[in-house]
Amino acid sequence: MGKPTGFVEFRRQDHAYEPASDRIRHFEEFILPMADSDASRQGARCMDCGIPFCHTGCPVNNIIPEWNDLVYRNRWREASDILHSTNNFPEFTGRVCPAPCEQACTLNLNSEPVTIKTIECSIVDKAWKEGWVRPQIPTHRSGKRVAVVGSGPAGMACAQQLARAGHRVIVFEKNARAGGLLRYGIPDFKMNKRLIDRRMGQMQAEGVRFLPGVHVGVSFPAEQLLKDYDAVVLAGGSERPRDLPVPGRELKGIHFAMEFLIQQNKRIAHEYLRNLAPITAQDKRVIVLGGGDTGSDCIGTSIRQGARWVTQFEILPQPPAQENKLMTWPNWPLKLMTSSSQEEGCRREWTVATKRFLGEDDRVTGLEAVRVEWRKDDSGRMVMEEVPGSTFVVKADLVLLAMGFVHPVHEGMLKEIGIGLNARGNVDANTQDYRTSVDKVFTAGDMRRGQSLVVWAIREGRQCARAVDEYLMGASVLPR
Repeated sequence: MGKPTGFVEFRRQDHAYEPASDRIRHFEEFILPMADSDASRQGARCMDCGIPFCHTGCPVNNIIPEWNDLVYRNRWREASDILHSTNNFPEFTGRVCPAPCEQACTLNLNSEPVTIKTIECSIVDKAWKEGWVRPQIPTHRSGKRVAVVGSGPAGMACAQQLARAGHRVIVFEKNARAGGLLRYGIPDFKMNKRLIDRRMGQMQAEGVRFLPGVHVGVSFPAEQLLKDYDAVVLAGGSERPRDLPVPGRELKGIHFAMEFLIQQNKRIAHEYLRNLAPITAQDKRVIVLGGGDTGSDCIGTSIRQGARWVTQFEILPQPPAQENKLMTWPNWPLKLMTSSSQEEGCRREWTVATKRFLGEDDRVTGLEAVRVEWRKDDSGRMVMEEVPGSTFVVKADLVLLAMGFVHPVHEGMLKEIGIGLNARGNVDANTQDYRTSVDKVFTAGDMRRGQSLVVWAIREGRQCARAVDEYLMGASVLPR
């Protein structure tokens, strides 16, 4: 694949960013696209490695070496066809996926991996520009009706596949616009929402109908879906955030990350905020609790809103600067990673636990924290211990809780139809047939597997669509 000596001749090159001093002044995407010639050269680095371990890192089973080779040979349209054969929305993953495929790249063992994610994004962006992405309208209709609840990446992928199989698909979305957390949780500077609208246009031409503003289990009875549709897919996501029950939690100015991010995305879209009290970081000292992607999104948004300063606390130890590749490859490594938002100006501290929030006049003014250490107990489990005498206080006007999500919301739809849950509080279903405990009800994405990546949601949506098609028709030609 690629040029036989390409990985020796060419160094890794990735896309560039606008300077931080410029990009923090707006909420638009700031990645500078790679030139076709540069992408072709990077595709040449893909080795004929015999066993392409990049496949082990890619949840949607992208056929990575083939489209790397086609880009190297300037056969872009064929590369787009192969890319879309496994991934419904590569313009999403090409922007927000952490690229586990690159960590699994054979070149990553002793060199720098192929820039798989950037090549993927280059392919799909060129495909849209050239008009190669067109609706795939089925040649026949099955007469079956399927309801998909939730329009995030899992729901969208499932709906598109089922429509292409000839079923009539209606997607229910509680918010004013479709897209789920792709639209409302991911900041516009990471992914412009016009990309979602463009895909929705393709899906609507294929027969998918979107019903925004319909909250199943709240404004619309969930039982009605079981009566009106031949199959129902629950793809509502994992939306119950992990809380921090410490003294002072009730103070004003302490918010879950999604409350903050969703408000900003709605402002940009000029959506009505329903008389909600505005949450903004302007001129405030901001503390972000949680070191993951959501915390990083809070940092970038706070900086763009004009925060005085931003500090991020993580309870876990600081990872090493370099992973032990011979120990971890091709799996996801434990190493220090710095996001573009963190590079824009953020103080980061590790092994910090919050003891209590401090406040005046019912508003947060700071927090009391303590340093912690992690060690193995007698059973080999890692346990946390406070460091004596390490308590300290940090001033804060806005605290954002970005500590992840525990499970889907149970109240409403799930309780109404009596769906079975697993020990973690997620909807119980396997990855073979994606069927729940309720007849003709299926589930996919974060609602089934828990908080995860966009790329995993797309994979589960596609596989769930095949399971639904088999249930309705007895067999399916949809890819798994």
